[in-house]
Amino acid sequence: MTGNLSLVGYGLSAIGPAIAVGLIFAAYINGVARQPEARNLLQPIAILGFALAEALAIFGLVLFFIK
Repeated sequence: MTGNLSLVGYGLSAIGPAIAVGLIFAAYINGVARQPEARNLLQPIAILGFALAEALAIFGLVLFFIK
């Protein structure tokens, strides 16, 4: 029973960051499209947001294996 619950938990922890990454890069593309000269300012912020969102997925994977 707890194995099934942890599998659902990992699935939810993988879906959340996937949606977040899509929103982060959509905002980045929108910002660069509106103001191309801001690319050098927005790119590090987008990459940092991507890294933090993916860290949540890795954290969820680790919690999946901890019982």
